Amino acid sequence: MDVLFDGLLILARWDVVAALLIGSVGGVIIGAIPGVGAAVAIAILLPATFSFDPIVGLTVLLGIYGSSMYGGSIPAVLINTPGTAVNALTTYDGYPMTKRGEGRRALSLAYSASFFGGIFSVLCLIVLSPLLAAIAPHFGSREIFLAALLGLVLAVVVHRGQTVIAAFLVFFGIFINTIGLHTATLTRRFTFDMNFLASGIDLIVVVLGLFALSQAFVLLVDRDNSPKAAPVSGGLFQGLGELFKFPGTASASSGFGVVMGMIPGVGEFMAQFLSYTFAQRRSKTPEKFGDGAPEGLIASEAANNAVPGAAMIPLLALGVPGEALTAMMLSVFYVHNVVPGPQLFQNQMDFVMALYLALLILNVMVLVFLLFSTNTLLQVIRIPTRFLGVMILTLAFVGVYSLRNSVWDCVIAAVFGFIGFVLKRLQLPIVPIILGMVLGRIMEVKLRASMARVKTPFDFIDRPIAFILFCAIVIIIVMHVRTQLKNRKTERTENA
Repeated sequence: MDVLFDGLLILARWDVVAALLIGSVGGVIIGAIPGVGAAVAIAILLPATFSFDPIVGLTVLLGIYGSSMYGGSIPAVLINTPGTAVNALTTYDGYPMTKRGEGRRALSLAYSASFFGGIFSVLCLIVLSPLLAAIAPHFGSREIFLAALLGLVLAVVVHRGQTVIAAFLVFFGIFINTIGLHTATLTRRFTFDMNFLASGIDLIVVVLGLFALSQAFVLLVDRDNSPKAAPVSGGLFQGLGELFKFPGTASASSGFGVVMGMIPGVGEFMAQFLSYTFAQRRSKTPEKFGDGAPEGLIASEAANNAVPGAAMIPLLALGVPGEALTAMMLSVFYVHNVVPGPQLFQNQMDFVMALYLALLILNVMVLVFLLFSTNTLLQVIRIPTRFLGVMILTLAFVGVYSLRNSVWDCVIAAVFGFIGFVLKRLQLPIVPIILGMVLGRIMEVKLRASMARVKTPFDFIDRPIAFILFCAIVIIIVMHVRTQLKNRKTERTENA
C-alpha cells in the first residue's frame, strides 16, 4: 500500500496530470487520423520530451501509446480505413455493422472492449509487480543478453513469409549501432574517416527517418484524399452493457494481449490474430465473423489495447523493449540516466507504480472523452492527407535538427526516410531495424560485461534463468525451421 500511495503522490503533480491529459487526448486524435499513427507521433515528440522530467516525458508518450488505438477504431468502423495499423482487424466486423446502420453500436462496442483490455492489462501488471520485483534481481548480464537475443529471434520468426528479410533488417540495425567511436576501446568503427559519423548514428534520428519521414513521403506521393464519415447519432453507452454478454471473449482476448505483450518482438498483431481465431472457434455463430460479428470486434479491440500495458513488463523489468514504441520510450529513460532493469524495481518501485497508475487513469480519461466527443473527432478524419504529409515532414526535420543542431543528422534522417519509404512500398517490416539497434546495443554491453566471468561456452548458461532462456531460443529456432521445411514439403507435393 505504501508503494501505491507513493505512486499516486508522483502522479499528483500538476505537470504530470497535464502531460497525461495531453497525451491521452492527443493520442486519440492522432489515432483517428488515417496515415499518422502512434509511432509517427511519438517519433516527432521524442526530442521535446528529453527536456522534461522522466515521469512527465514518459507520461506523454504512454498517453499517446495507450490511447491511439482507441482513436484508430473510429475510421476503421465508420469508413473501413484503420486509423492505426493495429486496427486493421477492427474493419472486418466494425464496418459491416456500420453498413447495416449499426455504426453507433459498433463504436460503442469498440470503445468498451478497448477499455476492458486496457484496464485488464494494467491490473495484471499491478498484481504481477511483487513477482517481478522478486525475479528481476536474478537477471544478471548473461540473462539480459539472452533475453535481448530472444527478443531478436522472436522479431524475426514472427514475420511469417518474411523471415529472411526480417533477419537481414535486424542485422542491419545491429550494424548501424556499431558505427562510431567505441566507448570501451576508443576506436572508430565503420566511420570511413568521416568525422560526422564519429559520434555514431543516433537512435532518434533513425526513428524519425524510418517512421515519420517515410510516412510523410508516402502521404505526399499518394493521391490526396479527404475521407468523410457520417455523424453518429445517439449515445455511446450501450456497448458497456453489451460487452458483458460476451465475458469469455473479452477476458480471453485481453489475456492473449497481456501474454503477447510480455513477449519481446511479438506485439499487437499476433495478439489480435490469436484472439480473433480463438473467438471465432468458440463462437456459436462463427459464420458471422467478417460480416459484422460483435464478438470479432470485441476480440480485436480488447487484444490490441491489452498489449501496451503488458509491453512495459520487459521494458521496465529487464530494460528490453518488445517493439518499436517501447524502444522509443527506452531512449527517454537513458537521456535522464534512469536505467530500466532489476535495479529500477529494487530502488524506484514508486516510479514504476506511477507509470502503471498512469496507464490505468488514461484508459478512464480516454473512454469518457470518446463517449462525449466522437462526432467532433470525425472532423479530424477529413484533414487532407498531403497536408498531413507536409506537417509531418516539417515537424520531423525540426525534431531531428533540435537534437544536436546538426545538418548531417537531417541528411541521415532523410536517407533512412527513403529506406523506410521503400520498405513500406514493398510491404516489408520496419520494426526489426529499430529492435536491432536497441537490442543490439544492450547485447553488446551485456556480453562485454559477462565475458569476464565466462571461461567456457557452458559457463554462459550455467544458471537456471540463463539456461531456460537459452533453451527457449533453441526451441523457437528449431520449431521455426521445422515449420518452414514442412511448408516447403507441402508446396512441393501440391505442385507435383
